[in-house]
Amino acid sequence: MQTELVEKKKWISQSRFLHALNFCMLLPGPEAQQLAIYVGWLLHKTWGGIVAGALFVIPSIFILWGLSFVYAAYGNVPWIAAIFYGLKPAVLAIVAFAVIRIGKKSLRNFVLWSIAALAFIGIFFFKIPFPVIVLSAVIIGWVGGKLSRETFVAAGSNKVADEDEAPPHVRPSFGRALRICVVGGLLWWLPILALGFWRGWDHTLFQEGLFFSKAAVVTFGGAYAVLPYVAQQAVENYHWLATGQMMDGLGLAETTPGPLIMVLQFVGFIGGWNRAMGMSPLLAATLGAFITTWATFVPCFLWIFLGAPHIEQLRGNAKISAALSAVTAAVVGVILNLAVWFGLHALFPDGKNIDWFSLTIAAVAFLGMLKWKWNIIPVVIGSGVVGLLWKLSS
Repeated sequence: MQTELVEKKKWISQSRFLHALNFCMLLPGPEAQQLAIYVGWLLHKTWGGIVAGALFVIPSIFILWGLSFVYAAYGNVPWIAAIFYGLKPAVLAIVAFAVIRIGKKSLRNFVLWSIAALAFIGIFFFKIPFPVIVLSAVIIGWVGGKLSRETFVAAGSNKVADEDEAPPHVRPSFGRALRICVVGGLLWWLPILALGFWRGWDHTLFQEGLFFSKAAVVTFGGAYAVLPYVAQQAVENYHWLATGQMMDGLGLAETTPGPLIMVLQFVGFIGGWNRAMGMSPLLAATLGAFITTWATFVPCFLWIFLGAPHIEQLRGNAKISAALSAVTAAVVGVILNLAVWFGLHALFPDGKNIDWFSLTIAAVAFLGMLKWKWNIIPVVIGSGVVGLLWKLSS
């Protein structure tokens, strides 16, 4: 998006692009899709945001549905299981690489390193809920920005470049905000409530809609930060799918176009398939995938259309930049928690003995991405092929 929108097409300036990205990271939900909505709205008002945000995810919805069906229906076929055997350590390497990549950019001093460490300790050892960690980081960044601005705000990060004036439609309006709340709220909740009335309030489909709606409100920091919260609840609390299936779903999402957060659609699909509760497994899985995707992405339009005008007014605000720096640092700790969680399950499948094949694949994939700049897609495909060959030869 940076290359196409700023450098090639020059649809949006560098400073405005970074400002939009920073504030999308402060919002709950997938920041990549929110950034697409933001830019579309900035260029072509509400319909521009709808088109940009919808087309950002629609192709991957259909692709991932097909892959999820093949996985659910034929996942026990030996050669498919072998491919996923190779994918799991690749996922571990990808998440570990994300920790390094994001940490290098965001942890500029001892204070931010400390926030990341405390976030990891809090979520891994004490099971502190993710929203509590994010809220604590916001408070630390807000207060810390007042006490020591240079610690939390990078030099020049709060400067607004001299550029063309903002178009008229970016100005806040109470009437517009009210219309967005009413229309957006109805679009968000009507399908979920309809499933509740149709199948019952205890049915898996309604529970998925309710859970992922809550996740859309409380999960900050993008896909890698959302996954620990979803994995903990979907696997350990609701029992919609197993840990291995969660890791397989992330591998599938890594191989498809669109945002990584699409892994949540896989969770909804498998949850409906495993717990159809009186319905056809395929129908329950399809509706589960739909309601999960709906509850994940529709709120993003509401957040952007409601908040973007105010976000434009806050350009250059040092206090917000300080809060963002602390949140980003905390997210690094949360992603490290995800890497450790994946590592324990991928490298110690029985909980005791190490899987040397998985360790080798994870190490090679990690070094390849870190040292030789391998792209994620070749890493995922190559690991799946190696897993298949290993199982066929053993």
